[in-house]
Amino acid sequence: MRLLRILGGLAAALPAMAAAGEPFSLLGISTGKNGASLSVPMQIVIMLTLMTLLPAAVMSITPFLRIVVVLHFLRQALGTQSTPSNQVLLGLALFLALLVMQPVLADMYHQGWEPMENGQLTPAQALEQGAKPLHNFLVRFAREKDIRLFIEISHSTAPRTPADLELRILIPAYILSELKTGFQIGAVLFLPFLIIDLVIASVTLSIGMVQLPPVMISAPFKILLFVLVDGWNLVVGSLMKSFYS
Repeated sequence: MRLLRILGGLAAALPAMAAAGEPFSLLGISTGKNGASLSVPMQIVIMLTLMTLLPAAVMSITPFLRIVVVLHFLRQALGTQSTPSNQVLLGLALFLALLVMQPVLADMYHQGWEPMENGQLTPAQALEQGAKPLHNFLVRFAREKDIRLFIEISHSTAPRTPADLELRILIPAYILSELKTGFQIGAVLFLPFLIIDLVIASVTLSIGMVQLPPVMISAPFKILLFVLVDGWNLVVGSLMKSFYS
């Protein structure tokens, strides 16, 4: 809401200030009569471009990636086809990711945006300070093996400490690490349901019931097992605890 109010205020103020020829600043880039570093239309284009990258950032550098992969594997293991729907799984993954990232986003706001708003930091300094909480979060979950891979690919100098890692190396390493973790959890989730499928298939073949596919017969048993053990609570609880351990 605060971001919407800021953008709304800028949208209302820009035409009047531009018409009056008064110097002003947008996103930390100053403009005025004496020559602007960037024109207002160009700044708006940059802002809109950054906003188009926001969905990719949410999907890649937050817990959203691991959560949505695990939920997809869970739905496949249950054999419920499109139930829950993609919209429901994405919505659940998004709100769970926001819950985990809320402290990180708050630190980024307090360390980066607030000092810049108060004139204590330049935009470049605010960007550097605001990226530190995100950097610390990514370092916690990126595997050393994946980090080493991208250091070798980029021919970068090996950092002395994790704090020296650049985000251009840390972000893809984090994505690979989260994909591996998500696939590992998904494989474990598949095992109990796979056992049910094998048992049902063996029973149906032994009694000569070939009219119905074994998957259709095993689906109610898998759903019943999942409901009896309160599966959603277990899966979501385990996922969330994995980010706080």
